[in-house]
Amino acid sequence: MEVIYIRSRSLKKEEKDSVSQDIPLSKKLEDNINFFSALYKDSPDVVFCSFIAGKNEVAVIYIEGLSDTQKLEDQVLETLLNEKEFDETNMLLSIKHRLPIANIDKVSTYVACVEAIAGGNPLLLLNGSEEALALGLVKFEKRSIEEPQAETAIRGSREGFTESLGTNTSLVRRIIKDPALKMRSVTVGKYTKTKVAIAYIEGLADKTLLEEIENRLNRIDIDGVLESGYIEQFIEESTYSPFPQVLYTERPDVVCANLLEGRAVLMIEGTPFALIVPVSFFSLFQSQEDYYERFWIGTFIRTLRFLFLIIALFLPSVYVAITTFHQEMVPTDLLLSIASSRESVPFPALVEVIIMEIAFEALREAGIRLPKQVGSAVSIVGALVIGQAAVQAGIVSAPMIIVVSITGIASFMVPRYSVGLAIRLLRFPIILLAGVLGLVGVMLAFIMLIIHLSTLRSFGIPYLSPVNTLQKHPLRDTILRSPLWKMNKRPHLTGDFNETRQGTNLKPGP
Repeated sequence: MEVIYIRSRSLKKEEKDSVSQDIPLSKKLEDNINFFSALYKDSPDVVFCSFIAGKNEVAVIYIEGLSDTQKLEDQVLETLLNEKEFDETNMLLSIKHRLPIANIDKVSTYVACVEAIAGGNPLLLLNGSEEALALGLVKFEKRSIEEPQAETAIRGSREGFTESLGTNTSLVRRIIKDPALKMRSVTVGKYTKTKVAIAYIEGLADKTLLEEIENRLNRIDIDGVLESGYIEQFIEESTYSPFPQVLYTERPDVVCANLLEGRAVLMIEGTPFALIVPVSFFSLFQSQEDYYERFWIGTFIRTLRFLFLIIALFLPSVYVAITTFHQEMVPTDLLLSIASSRESVPFPALVEVIIMEIAFEALREAGIRLPKQVGSAVSIVGALVIGQAAVQAGIVSAPMIIVVSITGIASFMVPRYSVGLAIRLLRFPIILLAGVLGLVGVMLAFIMLIIHLSTLRSFGIPYLSPVNTLQKHPLRDTILRSPLWKMNKRPHLTGDFNETRQGTNLKPGP
């Protein structure tokens, strides 16, 4: 066996066009090798191996690092070199039957061949045949399954998705074993050719929803997809809204729970984050642990989340409005305490809170970007040191430090990072309205926020559903969480759906 590198040449215009069109392979092996050698010019990691099998000339093309070279030598090259007799009438089929490989596909166009090579499947070309074999010998380095870093679990699975699409789909299929779990494949990206798997359960997910997802993916015309965030920004409906209309997660149990509710999941090659559609505002504040604990605990925690959501959004603005315009609303003793603490502060309350909020956001971002060993120390110690120093220097007042600290803690209660970012962003315009109009500005901001949320949709689903649609059964799983044995109806998302999720009369008892 002799491995040779074919001398490269430049592609002609008609050969360049053939890469983007379904041009069939040539019967002459030399023409095919010349084409691929020119196509992969200046690519030393692309290996061309030519040899004689029986009486015919054969070539294998693969990318080093993406294909299993050991199995290629043992199961392909050695088998073909040692085999002396082949069926000359159908040489390609004869070779396919002799190779001990489970996954072998026939390809007949240059586009299919390039996709096979780029996917790590060695390409076997035969002289005199207009078809080639894509050998399923993919092998590349990948991260092992680990606990999700962005979604820590107190109770539940410790497994998280990886950057391998095959690994992620297997994790989902290991939980949902029914053959009704289907997965459609779409390729996005001119150069990256990123595979996107659309997972759904047949009979639960609406067909119209699946068609809409495929339509939105197929109309994406971009050079490459490097993370699921690229896909998210191209398929959401209200691009100028700060609120996410797609839920992303790296936990298989979250994916499976949403699949069982009739939603669809997009798993993207090269990222551990899967996208779930459609979603509602209330589903973004739910955590999978809510269902693993008793319903009283789940309801209490969810109530806390929404309470601290209001605090994170409106506490600084309410403080600015009251201390600036509505001092009569504050008890006298408390007003005197605030006034004495602000006596040496040269800035008005509006400027004071903006300075502290920007400083807090800067410390939070610095803690994220720094290495883990020093990031948490910088964010915590920095906040304490700067806050204490600012109070002693008379730049800000002590009550303002308390307000900003409570606001920061409240924002950490949100289980989804993307929603937390939206809250952090909206806090500043609400503060400005409070500084200009007082409590009237706060109420105006609240009304505008409700109107905006009411107009949002996620793949046709109202963002505030089921509250604004007043659906009886889904209301049991919003701020309040009913017992699992009462949640026997599946939420109505789009079109036709399978309403029954479990049996009736499941209340446990002796």
